[in-house]
Amino acid sequence: MAQTPKHGTRFWLGNGVLALAAVLLFFLDTVAQWLGTAAMALWMGLVALGVYLIVQDGGG
Repeated sequence: MAQTPKHGTRFWLGNGVLALAAVLLFFLDTVAQWLGTAAMALWMGLVALGVYLIVQDGGG
């Protein structure tokens, strides 16, 4: 009998997006020099997308 995975694809994709947001936050000063205030908007968008994907997964 095969076990169903505890978390779906959206959960892992959301975690990947949040990891990318964490890397962006680490280099936010450098990115802000290129993009200006749009760097912070990009970071907030990535965090919102990551949280949305995790919440939509539903936990299996």
